[in-house]
Amino acid sequence: MFWKKKEKEKKTFDASQYKPVLRCSICNGEQVAGFKNLQTGKFEEAALIRSEHELKEFMELYGLEQIEKEY
Repeated sequence: MFWKKKEKEKKTFDASQYKPVLRCSICNGEQVAGFKNLQTGKFEEAALIRSEHELKEFMELYGLEQIEKEY
């Protein structure tokens, strides 16, 4: 039997209220991708990033060209 690989649905976010951010830990190098509320500054986690491949998938999923790192 052959199975087709499912394409992931593109997700969206409100760019007027949220900014995509990659939060990086200085201590252990852990990276979490998510969105920062521009008004409150609250960070909402969306995905744990363990490799460059996962970061690329996250950026493709949300249609991002670049993402800002925050320590």
